[in-house]
Amino acid sequence: MQKTLIALSLIAATATAAFAADDPIAVRKALMQSNGAAAGLAAGMMKKEIDYSPAAGKAAIAALHATAEAFGEFFPEGSDMGADTKASAAIWENPEGWQAELDQFKAAAAAATEASGRAGPADLAAFQGAVGPILGTCKSCHEKFQAR
Repeated sequence: MQKTLIALSLIAATATAAFAADDPIAVRKALMQSNGAAAGLAAGMMKKEIDYSPAAGKAAIAALHATAEAFGEFFPEGSDMGADTKASAAIWENPEGWQAELDQFKAAAAAATEASGRAGPADLAAFQGAVGPILGTCKSCHEKFQAR
C-alpha cells in the first residue's frame, strides 16, 4: 500500500510539473509537494511512526534526488513576483548563496542515492545516515530562502 501511495504521489507531482512547465511558480510548488511527501515519509520512518522498508527508503531518496536535480531550473528572473510563492527575494538578491544551497542539496541527495544502492538502505540506521543530510539541507535552505 505504501509503495502504491508513493508511486501515485510521484506520478501526480511529475504530471503537474509537466503541465505547468510554462509557469515556474507552479512547477516549484509541485516539486516541493513531492519533496514534502518524500520528506514526510522519511521523517515518519526515522521516527518509527512508519515501518521502515528498503523500497520505501529508496523511493523517498529517489524523490528527494529528483527534486534536487530539477528545482534550481525554476527560478528565472521575475518569478519572484508571483502572488502565490514562498520564494524569498533573497534568492535573486544573493544568487551565489542560493546556488551554494542548491549545490549542497544536490550533493547530499546524490550521496544518499549512491549509499542506498539498488534495493535501498538495508536498515533504518543506514537510511537515517543517508537521508539525514538531505533533510538538513532542506532546513537550511528554508531558513535562508523561504518567505514565511
